[in-house]
Amino acid sequence: MKDFIAGLPKCELHLHIEGTLEPELKFELARRNGLRLPYASVEQMRAAYTFDSLPSFLRIYYEGMRVLRTEPDFYDLAMAYLRKAAEQNVRYAEIFFDPQAHTSRGVPFDVVIRGLRRALMDAEARLGVRAQLIMCFLRDFQSEYAMATLLESLPHKEWIAGVGLDSDEKGNPPVKFAAVYERARQEGYLLTMHCDVDQDDAAEHIRQAVEDIGVNRIDHGVNLLEDQRLVGAVLERGMGLTCCPISNGYVTDSMKAEDIRKLMDLGVRVTINSDDPAYFGAYVGENLEALQGALQLTRDELARLERDAFEIAWLPRHVKDAYQAEVDAYLSRG
Repeated sequence: MKDFIAGLPKCELHLHIEGTLEPELKFELARRNGLRLPYASVEQMRAAYTFDSLPSFLRIYYEGMRVLRTEPDFYDLAMAYLRKAAEQNVRYAEIFFDPQAHTSRGVPFDVVIRGLRRALMDAEARLGVRAQLIMCFLRDFQSEYAMATLLESLPHKEWIAGVGLDSDEKGNPPVKFAAVYERARQEGYLLTMHCDVDQDDAAEHIRQAVEDIGVNRIDHGVNLLEDQRLVGAVLERGMGLTCCPISNGYVTDSMKAEDIRKLMDLGVRVTINSDDPAYFGAYVGENLEALQGALQLTRDELARLERDAFEIAWLPRHVKDAYQAEVDAYLSRG
């Protein structure tokens, strides 16, 4: 089954590019930019990656970003992930980036997006991995800052597929950003939003995302199971969830594998992703392996996860069909 997963054509829809910053690259960028890190070695840095909640993870996550300063830094960050994605047969990825985490410390928006965009273009040409960017707003900042970031993105609109919302959810419900999302919709952006696992008012936040904001899909979102009416609304709209099992196991009490199984049994389009793989020690392939081991998923079920991922991806119909045909062909050979 491990070999089957390795060769399976994959679609990754929940991946924070800043969360792919491996310790080795972090040290390299620190040297490049004349910065000192509070760790003596790669091993010591990895040993510090201990989290038991979303806030405890975010503290280390944001601290690590300070080594990202220049366009080549962002290029190298994205290319490192895309090479790993190619190794794991990721055919297509939608990649979150957090411009406010950089502009708030003086790095221009233009520097961030140009480095990322150049990497995406090179990866498609050299590695055969296609990818798009999703610009996330940090929900623990003011909504006015999110609106300013949205307006700053407009000259680069053709490089950004849509917008998302991430960071600390406590006290920062979806409706806080309703006006920002409405403007993003008017500008032609597609919409997604983190509804993190087991947060306060988790089901209500999913309801706001679905009914008040009108997102196209939900990131994480397994607490959907707490409200059967919402399950029906998600099914009626054909929406999907971008779940991250190994990430769940770090910031909650489990991978939520049984919840993912229940969602699959209900017909919800569930996808499996890596979230912040440099911090959780697992890319998308390892997430699929872990879930398969927990649930004893069959080859057909694993292929269904990837078909559903391509189905809810922000791609033209004929491109989705082509990728899904790759999955079907691989399954028939397996």
